Amino acid sequence: MTGETPDAGLDGRSDDPPETDADARVAVTGTPGTGKTTAVERVDTNLPVVHLNDWIAERDLYDGYDDDRETRVVDLAAVRERFSGGGLVESHLAHHLAADRVVVLRCHPATLRERLLDRGESPATAEENAESEALDVVLAAAVDRHGRDAVHEIETTDRDPDAVAREVAAVVAGERDPGVGTVSYVDYVA
Repeated sequence: MTGETPDAGLDGRSDDPPETDADARVAVTGTPGTGKTTAVERVDTNLPVVHLNDWIAERDLYDGYDDDRETRVVDLAAVRERFSGGGLVESHLAHHLAADRVVVLRCHPATLRERLLDRGESPATAEENAESEALDVVLAAAVDRHGRDAVHEIETTDRDPDAVAREVAAVVAGERDPGVGTVSYVDYVA
């Protein structure tokens, strides 16, 4: 799926629940390295899976380059305008889209840092993301945009990816109550 199915609002989801599970949009987000891609690839669901970063790259929806971070800057306004439809939407940016439910995957910053280094990120990038995770940056942004009643925080540190996927599937199915503030990494920044 490309995420271009018609009839979803440009930036808003209805206040009404989706008519069918196939109409739902569930955002799976988190700091890079928390296990988003691994989890959604293992979720047993009828929803189409959209890897938002790939979708953005295919459409070249960037509005600049960050020299300090050596990365392209996503044009979030263009993404919100062009992305529509339901699905399981995975990305560290997914919480910036309208969604019926939001899953924020969490991982201890020290573990996250090692994961990022192992996949070739620079030490500066790995540390910046670890600090972001310790400070709940993605979680806070998700709650700010969607409210506590739509956000589901899931710890992934040292957990089997299939167990994480089952928790995500429970969110998709509406079988898991929202919950935030259950994970704390204050020890990392102390």
